[in-house]
Amino acid sequence: CEDVVVELRRDGEDQLSSDTDTLEVLLERYGEDVLAVMTTTSCFAPRAPDRVVKVAELCKRYDRPHIINNAYGVQIPKYMAQINTASLQGRVDLYVQSLDKNFLVPVGGSIVAGFTGDAIRGVSQVYPGRGSSTPTLDLFITLLEMGRSGWEGLLATRAQVFQYLKEQLELLAAECGERVLKTPSNLISLALTLTPANYTVPPSEIGSRLFLRNVTGVRVVDGGSSKTIGHVTLDSFGSHSPTCTVPYMTFAGGVGMSRDDVDVLVGKVGKLLAKCRRK
Repeated sequence: CEDVVVELRRDGEDQLSSDTDTLEVLLERYGEDVLAVMTTTSCFAPRAPDRVVKVAELCKRYDRPHIINNAYGVQIPKYMAQINTASLQGRVDLYVQSLDKNFLVPVGGSIVAGFTGDAIRGVSQVYPGRGSSTPTLDLFITLLEMGRSGWEGLLATRAQVFQYLKEQLELLAAECGERVLKTPSNLISLALTLTPANYTVPPSEIGSRLFLRNVTGVRVVDGGSSKTIGHVTLDSFGSHSPTCTVPYMTFAGGVGMSRDDVDVLVGKVGKLLAKCRRK
């Protein structure tokens, strides 16, 4: 079994998106040897959601399974609509989403969904059945407490808070001589550049200092490391592309976040960047 990575392509100034032309070439080349095609909707900036509709159409044409990693996607109506369209126009076998990222429950569970009963039964039959029932109970209790109106209210608030986070990061970027990467298709994550020449410490040190200040959701990517997984070497590991040109930190505007949370977050980041800024 061999993993084949389809590199992302530049889409606009900063955004990275699916290279479906290369994917089609690979499907043509490997044919029935392709076990499955895996795509992603929610992801860290500067990556955009994969073009799941186009990929689904290719998977239908070449009769190959298609699995979607929809980690944060349940809370983003546009992503869910894309998955639904993909299933209608092409092939989607399964899509998987996290319970804690979407429903504010403890870490440890996921929802495996599909559009046919046969697909779900197939997963059930190969699962050993020794997992804890706690995630199911947590979700059941949470949904009963929230109700439909509570859930829809959370989704509406999340969209507003995400926009507020973007505005506040753009103000911070202007103060610090940085910029927010332009990723218009990513509706969950934002990225703020960290130009090394602007600071007295490396980007990784800034990430460490934020963690010590209880800022645990920010992810700093310096683009300077590589990692080999199996036979695949990933240059600029963590940055989605070997063409990463500038270090950056990512921020997520997920369900449950409030405007007050944004103010505290951006305030701590701003203070640290000002302290580390080269005079």
